[in-house]
Amino acid sequence: MDQWDINKPLGQCFGTDKEIEPGEEYFGALVATEEGLVRRDFCAEYWDSEKPDVFCYWKSRLPRPDEKKQLFVDDEMLMAFFERLAEETDQEKVNFRFVLALILMRKRRLKYDATTTEAGREMWRLRVVSEGAFAEVVNPHLDEEQIEQLSSQIGQILHADL
Repeated sequence: MDQWDINKPLGQCFGTDKEIEPGEEYFGALVATEEGLVRRDFCAEYWDSEKPDVFCYWKSRLPRPDEKKQLFVDDEMLMAFFERLAEETDQEKVNFRFVLALILMRKRRLKYDATTTEAGREMWRLRVVSEGAFAEVVNPHLDEEQIEQLSSQIGQILHADL
């Protein structure tokens, strides 16, 4: 299974190497690299002028050292990531989406409906609770250790307690 290069906000802009000061807004992003999805942070000035090519992003503020940790990834952002991955075929992204589906099922944003088999792949049909619409997700048949590892990595990438 692929490993992701995961880091917490380091307080440094990837594009300029400029230090991001506590309290300053920045953009966190997942970037698709040859090694897989990597988290990178960008200062607002660089982000506005360069518009870096990223897989997905979020805006945050670097916490002050004495500040309590705040979670900025809400259920809507998780749903947006889930939907963004719908057409992906790369195995790492398929696994990522499956674990997001499990997280969203636990948060009662998605509800299991049925299982079908398409082209030799097991597909879960899930109902999006808030809309009544349906989404399908490939079951990559991950074992519990892989799911635990991916959940932890997703939480670290998104800087959230999942």
